[in-house]
Amino acid sequence: MQKRIGQVTPGTKPELAEIEARILKERGQISGLYRTLLNSPDIANGWETLFTAVRNRSTLNPALREMMILRVAVINKADYEFQAHIIPATKAGIAAEKIEAIKNPDLSPAFSELERAMIKLTDTMTKDIYVPDELFSQIKPHFNDRELLELITTISAYNMVSRLLIALQVHN
Repeated sequence: MQKRIGQVTPGTKPELAEIEARILKERGQISGLYRTLLNSPDIANGWETLFTAVRNRSTLNPALREMMILRVAVINKADYEFQAHIIPATKAGIAAEKIEAIKNPDLSPAFSELERAMIKLTDTMTKDIYVPDELFSQIKPHFNDRELLELITTISAYNMVSRLLIALQVHN
């Protein structure tokens, strides 16, 4: 499968130096996703600002955040996204068997009650968009308003990531 648009080689466009430096500072590398985004400096800049807030400034438990990201990738069949988050998920303390279990539609008993509710929320937001009150009421007691906004934003944002990756056929 061929990429649908080109990727910008980092360091080849002086006007992108500032955004490339920010990406490198936050991510440690300029991935294929970011090399694609650099086709539009304004989009790349906005994307980097949003995802720095979602991934690096969030108050959410990193393991829960990475579980949601992995689940979005599974549902949307975004292999690049899934692979990109195995290392952060492992660093966040998610065991290899849980990373593997996140791929299954049936939720493993290895997941805690809260983790199962979070996965169900991720499934619902990704597949159906509408979140029933009953499901939200299972999540709400565990989080303050900031955390609730951050978890909903994380699920929403990573759905955007997978949709862009798939539509533009960006992969390793």
